[in-house]
Amino acid sequence: MPRPVTALPKAHLHLHFTGSMRVETLRELADKHGIRLPDSLLAAWPPRLSARDERGWFRFQRLYDAARACVRDEDDMRRIVREAAEDDTAEGSRWLEIQVDPTSYAPFVGGITPALEIVLDEARAASARGGAEVAVVVAASRIRHPLDARTLARLAAQYAGEGPGTVVGFGLSNDERRGVTQEFAHAFRIARHAGLALVPHAGELLGPTAVEATLESLWPDRLGHGVRSAEDPRVLELVAESGVALEVCPLSNVALGVYGSPDEVPLRAIVDAGVPVALGADDPLLFGSRLAAQYEAAREALGFDDAGLAALARGSIEASRAPEGTRKAALADVDAWLAAAPA
Repeated sequence: MPRPVTALPKAHLHLHFTGSMRVETLRELADKHGIRLPDSLLAAWPPRLSARDERGWFRFQRLYDAARACVRDEDDMRRIVREAAEDDTAEGSRWLEIQVDPTSYAPFVGGITPALEIVLDEARAASARGGAEVAVVVAASRIRHPLDARTLARLAAQYAGEGPGTVVGFGLSNDERRGVTQEFAHAFRIARHAGLALVPHAGELLGPTAVEATLESLWPDRLGHGVRSAEDPRVLELVAESGVALEVCPLSNVALGVYGSPDEVPLRAIVDAGVPVALGADDPLLFGSRLAAQYEAAREALGFDDAGLAALARGSIEASRAPEGTRKAALADVDAWLAAAPA
């Protein structure tokens, strides 16, 4: 029998704040605030999605906005962080970098600074309770002005750190078909000078050209997704040579229609090219799959054996901003997981 993926120590580097919610939590928050949810977040969950065109992305974004609208006070925000840490712990995660744009929650708690401080404070509290340690990636949105990204980069820099309850990275999310990547370079320079990991999204809805442009203009440490770099051997080689890790979210890619089925996700080609990989869940609330399911998909649909899964877990830990002690302990436990006899 194969070893259980929930017992495999790993790091989780691609998880969005609102998208991390349990669907039961979303429904309770909607009741709490008197908000009516779309049927696809109720009886028809998980929703059927596709983001291959603007209409499909609009539907995805509409559902995401409906969920985000249910997060309206400090208790709601703390609950999301706490439950994300609990869920990651249950799935073997030792380190979680949860990604948040505090702009979305600022109107309810007094501004972007209090919004970020609430998330950071609960990340510290969740880490202190044991299980997965939690740090934060501040993410700007491609659909807002690049000056907004600079504001968020400066805010992130104020809380930059190296352990749980600190900001460890700066990202760029939302529809990568919107905005001009190069115009966000100034914000990423601010984040780089603060010592933050640079983790923009690229190469999911757009192809290899977008990956190359992001590498050239933002100098990332990791790329959110990046899977479509596999469509061009030259760009895939460029990614490998750069040392940039890809945060691959196989079941997210399928849910959004980027690939028709899990076995089409080019994870094997990416790994074989020597690119570091960290599997992530992206938005479990909308896609219906959490972190362990990504490892199960790698095993069942893509043919990764236990040694291959252990290598993916090591890649996630090594690409993280976890403290050295956390990383060493997790890596040692990955070796122990692989050395143990299967059940």
